[in-house]
Amino acid sequence: MNRWWIARMLRATIRRQVRQGLAGLWVRGEAPQGGAVLAPNHHSWWDGYLLAELAWQADQSLRVMMTTRQLARFPFLQLIGARPPEQLRPLARDAHAGCWVVVFPEGAIQAAGPLVDLQPGAAWLATAAGVPLVPVALRVAVRAGPSPEAFVRFGRPCPAPELPVRLAEVLAALDTDLAAADPALPPAGYLRRVMGRTSRPDEVTPAVRWLARLSGFQAPEEAPHHPRGRHGKMRP
Repeated sequence: MNRWWIARMLRATIRRQVRQGLAGLWVRGEAPQGGAVLAPNHHSWWDGYLLAELAWQADQSLRVMMTTRQLARFPFLQLIGARPPEQLRPLARDAHAGCWVVVFPEGAIQAAGPLVDLQPGAAWLATAAGVPLVPVALRVAVRAGPSPEAFVRFGRPCPAPELPVRLAEVLAALDTDLAAADPALPPAGYLRRVMGRTSRPDEVTPAVRWLARLSGFQAPEEAPHHPRGRHGKMRP
């Protein structure tokens, strides 16, 4: 059975969810060129979708390790690169052949905050494949607007034994960037890679104007809007 059309539909559905469910996707740091093992923290349901979106924008082949239980519930995700932990050696071959292989060293979604103990799969895989091991920090947060925003920060490739320290460092750097930024603006140095939802917390909709008039108040004025933000250009 030719399943290419199912894979195409899944990919389109995921990309649509990213654009409709998030207010934007912002990225800092250099994504790897060619084969690599990406080792991100895993504190959000969105995490795999974010890295898939960036891979597809770069026309980069992608594999994502999922737990056996998750893959049993959603077996069709194998059509777009999901793989069980039992396929470590095939994943090493995929990475060596040029794929991004995403392995969440925390093993499963954890509460947002410091990293929990990391499992060795990502480090082993990068060593076996002979490809860079890249720590990646991910955060999905509700800030000044009603919809969450996603932020990705790529760290520099690191030796396998240093992954716990390097991933903690890049995650702390992302958290520091977010804490220092005006919540209505992206942190300095981050480029928007997905526009996402266009609603804004200061948007004056027709309903807002109607309610103001109905209650006897002057209709509010539209606040200035700068769709590109202060840092970086907007990308599709």
